[in-house]
Amino acid sequence: MADDTYESVLCVKPEVHVYRIPPRATNRGYRASEWKLDEPAWSGRMKITAKAKIAYIKLEDKNTGELFAQAPVEQYPGSAVEAVTDSSRYFVIRIDDGNGRHAFIGIGFADRGDSFDFNVALQDHFKWVKQESELAKQEANQSAAPKLDLGFKEGQTIKISLGNIKKKDAAAGARSRPGASGLLPPPPGSKGGILPPPGTLQPSQSPPAAASAQPNTGLLLDFGASSAAPTQPSQDMWGDFTAAGSGTTQEAVKPGWVQF
Repeated sequence: MADDTYESVLCVKPEVHVYRIPPRATNRGYRASEWKLDEPAWSGRMKITAKAKIAYIKLEDKNTGELFAQAPVEQYPGSAVEAVTDSSRYFVIRIDDGNGRHAFIGIGFADRGDSFDFNVALQDHFKWVKQESELAKQEANQSAAPKLDLGFKEGQTIKISLGNIKKKDAAAGARSRPGASGLLPPPPGSKGGILPPPGTLQPSQSPPAAASAQPNTGLLLDFGASSAAPTQPSQDMWGDFTAAGSGTTQEAVKPGWVQF
């Protein structure tokens, strides 16, 4: 079955040198000073590609693009790519011919910027691989967890109590109705808002013409109460009349006449 997974290009460097390295006798790291740096075994172009989670370091001919060797990298840092201990421009990679055979070779860059880009390209790829793996684990845990069913079952109902809202609406309606406080609204044109008792008039009002023709029961009550002690007429109202009347009576009485 053919693999149709898309292969992306992570980094391309136009010049890289390949060195034969001596076998490592101890567990200490590789040293580039032990290589014949002035006599590289091969020189060409380097390309880093990614297919799924695996990165590939490919050594190609500058002119024809023919593949010289490639090193599959499944993790970084790891045994497939290892930096030397005495320089930042040289690395040891494990190449694979695709038939199960592999070998370790040394590569080096003429510029330190190229070696920095090589290192960062591999780091970014495997950082992305780690993030994808964590997301896949989270999705698997969420799918395995039981889902909470919040839907209504058949025949299931829900009851909502609105008692407090009804009380508030009734109180608001009572306040908005006229006369709810026990007092009638004042008549139009009144100032105080309370009607005066019957039989009294405001200082600024005059009695209507029809009201003056009706008997005032208050005056009759006052007249009956004052019959035991008659009041003297006001001097201002009767003074001139009594003076004139008394003078006329005195002049009209003559001797020989009997007064009745």
